[in-house]
Amino acid sequence: MKNDIRSALKQALENCYQQGTLSSGEYPAEIQLEVPKNPEHGDYASNLALMLARHEGTPPRQIAEVLVAALRANALFDTVDIAGPGFINFRLAAAYWSTVLHRIDAEQGAFGRSQVGSGIKVQVEFVSANPTGPLHIGHGRGAVVGDALASILAAAGFEVQREYYINDAGNQVQTLGRSILLRLRELQGEVVDFPEDGYQAAYITELAARLRQEQGELADLSEEEAISCCTRFGVEQILAWIDSDLRAFGIEFDNWYSEQSLYDRNMVEQELGRLKQKGLTYEEDQALWLRTTDFGDDKNRVLIKSDGSYTYFASDVAYHLEKFDRGFDRVIDVWGADHHGYIPRMKAMLKGFGLPAEALEVLLIQMVNLLRDGQPFVMGKRSGNFVTLREVIDEVGRDACRFFFLMRRCDSQLDFDLELAKQNSSDNPVYYVQYAHARICSINRNAAEVGMAPPSREEFDFSRLTLDDEIALIRQLSRFPEAVEGAALHYEPHRLVFYLQDLAALLHSYYNRHRVLDEDVRVTSARMYLVNAVRIVLANALSLLGVSAPEKM
Repeated sequence: MKNDIRSALKQALENCYQQGTLSSGEYPAEIQLEVPKNPEHGDYASNLALMLARHEGTPPRQIAEVLVAALRANALFDTVDIAGPGFINFRLAAAYWSTVLHRIDAEQGAFGRSQVGSGIKVQVEFVSANPTGPLHIGHGRGAVVGDALASILAAAGFEVQREYYINDAGNQVQTLGRSILLRLRELQGEVVDFPEDGYQAAYITELAARLRQEQGELADLSEEEAISCCTRFGVEQILAWIDSDLRAFGIEFDNWYSEQSLYDRNMVEQELGRLKQKGLTYEEDQALWLRTTDFGDDKNRVLIKSDGSYTYFASDVAYHLEKFDRGFDRVIDVWGADHHGYIPRMKAMLKGFGLPAEALEVLLIQMVNLLRDGQPFVMGKRSGNFVTLREVIDEVGRDACRFFFLMRRCDSQLDFDLELAKQNSSDNPVYYVQYAHARICSINRNAAEVGMAPPSREEFDFSRLTLDDEIALIRQLSRFPEAVEGAALHYEPHRLVFYLQDLAALLHSYYNRHRVLDEDVRVTSARMYLVNAVRIVLANALSLLGVSAPEKM
């Protein structure tokens, strides 16, 4: 819709220049359109006249009068008016709204998709939790944000890859191995002095018991060999848990990328060598440093420590450079909010290497506050001191879990009320939206019982849709492609949740105030065409979020 209005404005502007009623010849890079806060002001508004005022040397309201005169003959509009200092308000003609419904009926599941990202290859890396324990609810929020964003980007025409980066190198996995070994020795009857920095949750004992059952007590191995064996076993088992939990959450990755593989293939050394060749590194105090302050960071960063060991930053640098070596045009990382300090150094590294800083986008995931009936709640038994994602999925279900995680901007804290998420009432946001879809399916079943079905495009009579509520529904439907595109370009999947809640509210209000299956067969036919367009859009939007669209509830 916005593109249609922009085209009409551009044509009107061109006509004004040709006729001499405007003289600057200026064409804004983008003609801005907004939805008026008050629906009575129209469907859309533009500040084009205000943008042209400086170039024309004329008050914006006078420019608006010239443009409005050129626009009023356009069949796209019912009315074109001027508001305030020179805003142009548009109300679209009835015939336009019928084309929206026809398009939805024709495109079905493809409605809302576009090619705005055509030719752009994007990688979304998300979750990437250390393989040292089960996923917790914080990981779950990052998981659904990354997964939904990947789906939305694909719907907007981007070529998308989902990747999980396995942090299977470094001290944390060694600590996991030592922790499992100590619990194994406890199971063998030894008295163990368990260190404070060890992993002490119940799952470590579970892993030790399983290892003992499958591989024995490792008595023939040296300490180093035993730790290595426990590490490999623990990482393998925990990754299996993570994969299982994510699949239960409706998430599958295109690629699982091992950090250790960077070292096994000498990729860290090779990528740091490329940085050296560009003169971006220097040696000081027997350590190798990266010159990130030259590109916006607050201090330079160590790549190789004085003892010759690599820093975590070194493998992060190699990993991200290798992403672009693989041909990705954009890289989106979904990180916990505690990693905010890493963003400037990563962007500085890319800029130094000659890549645009905007090629890397980092989404920060804020905390989830778990509540039960509005009160803080903790239920992590197996994990020790955190709530696992699987516990929440098992209690409230995949759909509610995914929807609730997407109800706020990812960089704002989220309150997740378990009891609310389980309610079968309009107070539960996901139930409210899904019930809108189920309600329309129920209408179709009731209609079928009396021998009625939604009309074909040729049979549909738009003139039977005369209510303001009906136009409001179609107006909201027409904005779905724009909502998908905006969510993709701004990396904000929560926009579709907001869109769905507004659409569901309009549908429920319409249903409660008007009979879809009316006594007038022609009115019924038109209303069925309308509500089935709503059903299609509800299903399309829910699908992008990874939430089901039930036919019965």
